[in-house]
Amino acid sequence: MRPIDWIVLSLFLSFVAAYGFWKTRGKKDIQGFFLANKSTPWYAITISIMATQASAITFLSTPGQAYVDGMRFVQFYFGLPIAMVILSITAVPIYHRLKVYTAYEYLEQRFDLKNRALGSILFLIQRGLAAGFTILAPALIISVILGWDFRLTIFMTGGLVILYTASGGTDAVSKTHLLQMMIITAGMGAAFYMIFQRLPADISFTNAVHVAGKLGRLNVINFAFDWKDRYNFWSGLIGGGFVALSYFGTDQSQVQRYLTGRSIAESRKGLLANGVLKVPMQFIILFIGAMVFVFYQFVTPPLFFNPVETAAVKSSAYGDAYTALEADYARLNGEKQEQLRTMLSAIEAEKEADVEGTLQELRRTRESELGLRKEALQLIKKRNPLAETNDTNYIFLSFVTKYLPAGLIGLILAAILSASMSASSAELNALASVTVIDIYKRIFRKNASERHYLRASKTATIFWGLYAIGFAQFANHLGSLIEAVNILGSLFYGTILGIFLIAFYFKKIGGNATFIAAIVAEVAVLACFFFTEIPYLWFNVIGAVFLVVLAHILNPLWPAKAKRI
Repeated sequence: MRPIDWIVLSLFLSFVAAYGFWKTRGKKDIQGFFLANKSTPWYAITISIMATQASAITFLSTPGQAYVDGMRFVQFYFGLPIAMVILSITAVPIYHRLKVYTAYEYLEQRFDLKNRALGSILFLIQRGLAAGFTILAPALIISVILGWDFRLTIFMTGGLVILYTASGGTDAVSKTHLLQMMIITAGMGAAFYMIFQRLPADISFTNAVHVAGKLGRLNVINFAFDWKDRYNFWSGLIGGGFVALSYFGTDQSQVQRYLTGRSIAESRKGLLANGVLKVPMQFIILFIGAMVFVFYQFVTPPLFFNPVETAAVKSSAYGDAYTALEADYARLNGEKQEQLRTMLSAIEAEKEADVEGTLQELRRTRESELGLRKEALQLIKKRNPLAETNDTNYIFLSFVTKYLPAGLIGLILAAILSASMSASSAELNALASVTVIDIYKRIFRKNASERHYLRASKTATIFWGLYAIGFAQFANHLGSLIEAVNILGSLFYGTILGIFLIAFYFKKIGGNATFIAAIVAEVAVLACFFFTEIPYLWFNVIGAVFLVVLAHILNPLWPAKAKRI
């Protein structure tokens, strides 16, 4: 990075942190700290929800996901709009009417304390770990830029987020989201524009789309039902719908966003607007990744995208062997470029037979490239057996740092890092609210002063920040971050959703049956993860449906008075 990039990056991040601190200084009670005094308009709720979701994982890993697997990941979000409608009708008015700080307060009012505690604990486990992913992503960026060990940069980024989240709470998060979303939009738009500016002069936008389509990167929708296929229309609509219901209806990091709304109507509009905007947003980010893939068909990509590992292996005893592989890789890429231009000419001439013949050649070239990459990974592993050899998270970062002009690099990295600050701060604030309201205040200190609970909230924020930093130290070995964070959530979301489905819709089911069914359902989901090949999106359906059915069976055996709220 050049000096202008450092200036843009440091000025923006410093401004965001200072602005959030200044606008929210002096919070004197937990209502202001957690619910921003219920003063947020619908458009700010929408921005806050989207910014909370759009962590650095979204902008760092999602383009890489499209690069390696095409755009089919967008189907993950197909159930989200339907979920927003359901939650606007069901969850929003209940939460507002009961004036809860957290979603889990409702569980005690509907069932009993043990169900509230169970829901809180499941949330704290999975969201605390997920916060580690959102801190890891920007740490990887800084480690690449500076050449530092990513463990050190984890402490740097995590510490900054802890500072301004603990100082201002939910209002600090909301006040900075608008600024962050503005820079994110500008940065990603600039990256998209520069992809086409950097393509060879003879490759048009239409040519790029043809290449992406023929090489399997525009595989947006697949209507074929296949239980083993991780992403298709049905897994996205059903499994993704259950994820969205649980994430937006029971996960405090999202519920807290619309609990701050001025009214039920404002919260509903905020959720519905998110349902309208989220799928197009993810489509655009994935399309950017598909275009990065096209770019690297005409410009030789790195043999391995992680520059820290590449530099390490080159400076080792395996350096000459690795350099030889790079030379072979560049030669193959040159052949591939000629094959692609031949295919584009055949497409323009509408010669389908020639197109298919060239595609066969391209597949053989691609297989040879994959063989070279495999050899390169073996050398990296020989140098360091603990090295992470999944470089998906570095693909978009590689393009940004190598091919964008001075100033724009700093802008886009500021966009990605600010996205991480948004998501991480929202998660830490939600974790603190559940810790204090559902655990500490409810079980340990019921009648302390507001000032005491405010201090406890800030202490909890710091604790969960350090917890997330600790997990982030080990999370780099879990592959694509965008998939890893969703897999982690799917291990718990089905169970939590099942508890709330019973609470909302099955008024005759009591707390005892629900609690026992939840424990069994969670064990069943974990068994599916460890011992079956079921795609993770279906874990959400299995956990929720199994819990509801089992609770109906158990209710006559372990009766408890069902409360009607």
